[in-house]
Amino acid sequence: MARLILFNKPYGVLSQFTPEDGHPGLKDFIDMPGVYAAGRLDRDSEGLLILTDDGALQHRLADPRHKLPKTYWAQVEGAPSEADLEPLRQAMNLGDFITRPAQARVIDEPGDLWPRDPPVRYRKAIPSTWIEILLTEGKNRQVRRMTAKAGYPTLRLIRAGIGHYRLEGLQPGQWREQK
Repeated sequence: MARLILFNKPYGVLSQFTPEDGHPGLKDFIDMPGVYAAGRLDRDSEGLLILTDDGALQHRLADPRHKLPKTYWAQVEGAPSEADLEPLRQAMNLGDFITRPAQARVIDEPGDLWPRDPPVRYRKAIPSTWIEILLTEGKNRQVRRMTAKAGYPTLRLIRAGIGHYRLEGLQPGQWREQK
């Protein structure tokens, strides 16, 4: 039977087992030979990373052709209105590719959110807002690039879900095996 690990990747940790340039890798948190990440999260992104020992499952989880929705919580600079989020809901030309339309909505700060280390820069004169974005693809730094192009740069990015798999109950650096 395939192993499936849900891991809450902390800020600053690489989505690979080998540490690099002073940044820890997955082996600092998960000592389980034979499992591999199904997709990636940037070093400065946090949240759900799925690992498995099943190559076909890994492919289904990571390949955009399967259109598995990925849920992100983005803390953005500024206070976007519903109308301001409309560009995220349309195909967006990011120069090297055109995104698929995404779902986007303003949300309250997620409950049970852990503090980030280091903290997000606080600026008294500029508000920040949390938005939830659902993508059916996940290209390199896509959410950050989309929010910046819409005029609301991302300050903090957390992947909260992949398909029906959710981050709930996992603190940064914790993992659980799904049965």
